[in-house]
Amino acid sequence: MKFIGQLHEGDRISDIYLCKHRQAAVTKNGKSYENVILQDKTGTIDAKIWDPNSSGIDDFDVLDYIDVVGDVSNFQGSLQVSIKRVRKAHEGEYDPADYLPVTEKDVDEMYQELLNILGSVKNPYLTQLNDMYFRNNESFAKAFKFHSAAKSVHHGFVGGLLEHTLSVVKLCDYYCTCYPEMNRDLLLTAAAFHDVGKLKELSTFPENDYTDDGQLLGHIYMGTELIRASIRRISDFPKKLASELCHCILAHHGELEYGSPKKPALMEAVALNLADNTDAKLESFREVLKSAKENDGWLGYNRLFESNLRKSSNE
Repeated sequence: MKFIGQLHEGDRISDIYLCKHRQAAVTKNGKSYENVILQDKTGTIDAKIWDPNSSGIDDFDVLDYIDVVGDVSNFQGSLQVSIKRVRKAHEGEYDPADYLPVTEKDVDEMYQELLNILGSVKNPYLTQLNDMYFRNNESFAKAFKFHSAAKSVHHGFVGGLLEHTLSVVKLCDYYCTCYPEMNRDLLLTAAAFHDVGKLKELSTFPENDYTDDGQLLGHIYMGTELIRASIRRISDFPKKLASELCHCILAHHGELEYGSPKKPALMEAVALNLADNTDAKLESFREVLKSAKENDGWLGYNRLFESNLRKSSNE
């Protein structure tokens, strides 16, 4: 099998991929076509069926494994497949493990590093809260290690939630060495839990799509709800500390238009917002560069960064 991460412009593919997305569309000239997203463990790639009524295009649905014949081209700096023939694959023709995008890092090592950092939290109430989930809850740990941090954009792979959370925790820990005025225990705990609501916002792989609650409520609200419910199980948890912790989570997207119910009012909330945004943006840029492969030129306009992007030189 030729994985998506191995594809180059000009390749002809004839392999089985997971259909992550399929949607009918119409060109400016009124011609019908279909947008398809193909996925394997190395990532995703946009694909088009320009003649959906062709005899070579068999019926298939989202999340089906499909045998695709097509040509790889470059469109605005990104690879794209023009599908010529497609059929639904049969069980036994593929190994599902080949179709889940997975972190390149060691999941158990990352989780142990997270535990080590959280082990340095001195506040007894925050320690109880951290241990309630990260250290003493096997089902939570298993789900947290497997889950993604997003449907797309950044860390949209198995282990992505853990990888993103660890990066945010480490950035926040560094901020505390530069700005000792901050409450380190509060900030590290908020960082560890800031995206915990994504366990309910997104379904597990291979779907990795928004749940009904994800669409209606969102991970910020659901994460805060989880924290508040858990705090009530800890005897004498300080009310002010509870409010500050929940505020950091509620404000971690920074702006109301970015989904934060509150704007940051604490120094720790500002730091968490900056760490979250830093890791999300840099991981998104890294994934753009990774998909560009050996292309060292300009990669085209990117909507997220609102700029034409390219790799920096190695000179």
